Amino acid sequence: MLSGPQQRTGAAEADPPAGAALLRADEAASIGVPDATGIKPVPRPLAPCFAALDLGTNNCRLLIARRAVGLQHPGPARAGGFRVIDAFSRIVRLGEGLASTGRLSEAAMQRTLEALRVCAGKIEHRGVTAGRYVATEACRRAENCAGFLDRVRAELGIDIEIISTAEEARLVVAGCAPLLHPRIPYAIVFDIGGGSSEIVWVRQTRTRGAPTALEILGSVSLPFGVVTFTERFGGIEVTPAIYRAMVAEAEAALAPFEAAHCIHRKVRAGEVQMLGSSGTVTTLAGINLALPRYIRAMVDGSILTFDQIEIVSRHLAGLDIDGRAASPCVGRERADLVLSGCAILDAICAIWPVGRLRVADRGIREGILTELMHQRRQTTA
Repeated sequence: MLSGPQQRTGAAEADPPAGAALLRADEAASIGVPDATGIKPVPRPLAPCFAALDLGTNNCRLLIARRAVGLQHPGPARAGGFRVIDAFSRIVRLGEGLASTGRLSEAAMQRTLEALRVCAGKIEHRGVTAGRYVATEACRRAENCAGFLDRVRAELGIDIEIISTAEEARLVVAGCAPLLHPRIPYAIVFDIGGGSSEIVWVRQTRTRGAPTALEILGSVSLPFGVVTFTERFGGIEVTPAIYRAMVAEAEAALAPFEAAHCIHRKVRAGEVQMLGSSGTVTTLAGINLALPRYIRAMVDGSILTFDQIEIVSRHLAGLDIDGRAASPCVGRERADLVLSGCAILDAICAIWPVGRLRVADRGIREGILTELMHQRRQTTA
């Protein structure tokens, strides 16, 4: 990497070693490297930097990106109209014990503050132009969350807003939209979270000469996720009876949404696609692909059939906690949570037997970044 004048001079005097990375012309211009004529170009300012932070019941996630001007993203796994330049993700379990106490515990807040301190450092280091930092279910429920977010603002300078379930669903759809098949008119988009699970019913409208328009026909936030189910039903030893009880509760919670929108009728007509944005589906996809470690580029945009979901879920259910932890796509931190997610996913698949789903390793943060960049283009146009 070129890190100073001496290094740049040395690189110009000698041939680069085998395998060394060469600067593209536009990168050379941006740092002021002379061209073949010996004229030093005027450095171009870097494109604006945008940040999105999603503080959930289980995870703290940050993305920092720039607009991908002129870049091509072929295939369904493209990131969208931006290039990620920094990222951070840590399991903090902010909502641990919340269901029984109604409050965020001091230990959970300390874990989260440590993760947010890393995020604050990255935001400052990257010189972020604009950002949006949001919190979801744990902060919606906790009676002491306002004091916690005041503490975050005072200590770290991050102003986190608590968003509604409807806004959460909208951002998930916005972030996942590039993965939707444009020729299938309806979609079930879901996000199995830590403290809640969002289900969104979407219609796509195609107009010749115009981009596909998305309309949210309805959404529901189920009051449980992988953390809350695990705390209620247990995640160490999950017997078949316990697993069936979780599936049954999730199916019962989904039934009113199905009755209101008659989605099953559209499924039978072959007009519905399904897209899952959550750690549960990405974990199952990684296991199904037999990845030696989790690789986002292979998981994001991949397809899971319902038969594959059943096979992987049964495999995980047959393992003890150490066996689940040994899976490279599960790990020790999520070994007690994964079966709760599988149960919720099984219920979704049973209510709406689409037969396959597209896996999205993206969601709220990508939706935020897309909107921030769109707003920037509008204000600078």
